[in-house]
Parts: sequence; C-alpha cells; structure tokens
Amino acid sequence: MAENKRRNPKQGRARATVDAILEASLQILETEGEARLTTNHIAEKAGVSIGTLYQYFSDRNDILAELGQRQAETMRNEIAGIVAAAPEQGAIRAIIRTLMQTGETSPTTRALVTDALFRTRGEGVLGTHHLAFMDSVSGQTDLTASLSTEAAFILTHAPISLLRAAAAEPELGLDSDRLEDELVRLMESYLAALSAR
Repeated sequence: MAENKRRNPKQGRARATVDAILEASLQILETEGEARLTTNHIAEKAGVSIGTLYQYFSDRNDILAELGQRQAETMRNEIAGIVAAAPEQGAIRAIIRTLMQTGETSPTTRALVTDALFRTRGEGVLGTHHLAFMDSVSGQTDLTASLSTEAAFILTHAPISLLRAAAAEPELGLDSDRLEDELVRLMESYLAALSAR
C-alpha cells in the first residue's frame, strides 16, 4: 500500500477547505447516494478544484475514512460527557443511543464511513479510540476507576462490534428500537455482574 502523501491542514483556510470537502461528501451521500460520490463531484460541490481535493485526500476512501474518524471522535466525546455527568438513571441507554445515532446522518452513511475507517486505517483504530476514551474519562467516576483493563475492553468493544455486525447484516431486518433494548439489557447485566463481584 502506498504511503499517504496528503497535506495536513494547519492553517485556517486549509482546514476550511478540508471541512468543505467533507461537508460536500456528506451532503452527496445523504441526498444522492454512494454511487454519486466521486472525487470530481465532491470537488464541484465543495467549490474546490480536483487538484486541491487531491492535496488533502488520496481518493474517495480516504475522504470516507476521515468522515468515519470525525464521527468516531464525536461519538467518543458525547459518551465521555455522559459518563462525566454520571446520571443515576438512563446512562447506559444514553450511551447505546449515542452509538446508534451519532451525527445527523442516516444509518447507511454511518455504516459506510465506519467501514471505510476500518478498511483504510485498520482494525486497530477501535483500540486507539478505546484508549483515548478511557484516558478522557479516567478518574471521573468510581466505575471507571475500578474497571480492569479486560472489563473496560468488553464495555467499549461489545456494543460497537455488535452494531457493526447489525449494519453488515441488513437481511436480518433487526428493529432498531428492539436492538437498542437488547444492547441496554446486555450492558446493564454485565455492569451488574461486575458490581456483584
């Protein structure tokens, strides 16, 4: 695999250009579908030249992966906020709902950008986000302070892995409300078992 030579946008104008490219990509995905997501169409919709697009992104998959990265960061920050607030009731449901509905995008788009993130940056990306999440909530609640590395792994990886599987198996016709209920039941049961030790 060739090394990615894209520029890293450090100045405000460069960051604005990257943001415009990513926003245009999301708009195309949401309104026109994946088939219309070409680099030429993205550049046109973003109001940049195709050369400018290629200064920052090597191809369409690179754009999708960056959208997936931003989605994952948004999700991580939202969940860290839920954990920091430590509400007495509904924290698990709020976390599961965040995992299922992060962003203003459709489930199809969320699945597409998540797949691109894993495909482009490797399966280790989940571990990277796990460590960043654990660092961000470290010491904020009694729960995170008492979790073993293995228990923390189960709590972060199980729902994400199950949701990835659900997105990959649309033929199962899973009802999103029922799936949410079952994931909440799974996580609450696991936490109850940890507390009972």
